[in-house]
Amino acid sequence: MKFGAAALSGGVLGGLGTLCLFVAFATDYWLVASDNCERTETQKPTPDENGTVITEEPRRPESLTLHHEGFFWRCVFQVQLTAEPHLSTLYTNQPVSKLCVHGYLFPLPVALGPVPHPMYDTTAVFRGFWTVLMVLALLCALIGGFLLVCGVPFYSHKLYRGGGTLLITAACLFLSVLLLFVMWVELVDVRRYILQESGEMCPAPDVQIHYGLSFMVAAAGVPLVLLSGVIFMCIARALTGDKF
Repeated sequence: MKFGAAALSGGVLGGLGTLCLFVAFATDYWLVASDNCERTETQKPTPDENGTVITEEPRRPESLTLHHEGFFWRCVFQVQLTAEPHLSTLYTNQPVSKLCVHGYLFPLPVALGPVPHPMYDTTAVFRGFWTVLMVLALLCALIGGFLLVCGVPFYSHKLYRGGGTLLITAACLFLSVLLLFVMWVELVDVRRYILQESGEMCPAPDVQIHYGLSFMVAAAGVPLVLLSGVIFMCIARALTGDKF
């Protein structure tokens, strides 16, 4: 029973961390962005009766276009200028005009329309690599948790070691996903990706890019899963030492 408290704490941390990883995978709030480009057709300037071309001044946008996307969906809808991006993307506050398309293999961009698309991003060829990392991390966390559940009643050092190793592997894989996502946001032209549907309609739009709630939940779950794996590895080592 001297390992009971450590196993309990490791199980609680691992369960919470794995839950965070699955929530981050299932929700579509990794990237949250807004722009003031209104999706309306621009009118070409026409000459008046004297032949003078009158150019209309650009209108001040009356709303913001809010984007949020994740592994499964990428969605776009209109919000007020004063809206807070993260709160406006919650499930309880969804407008009727919301448009969502499949966003599988996110977070690397997926070109819309014909290929090669004028706004096509060449980094999209690596999106399968992201998918493999994320799915492998979730599988490792799930299998590791199953081994630990089987190992608790018998205090099996082999099951503890296997479960702890898989949890540590899951944490490292998901950490790689987070780091690659940060590199994509900071180094790749995400602004161009956000405006790919607008094309040349907005010459100088104001684009705001934020890390979404799904990213934050995943960042919180990685250290929990990693710590849980370390605890069970220590328990396995202690159990092995007790047998000699």
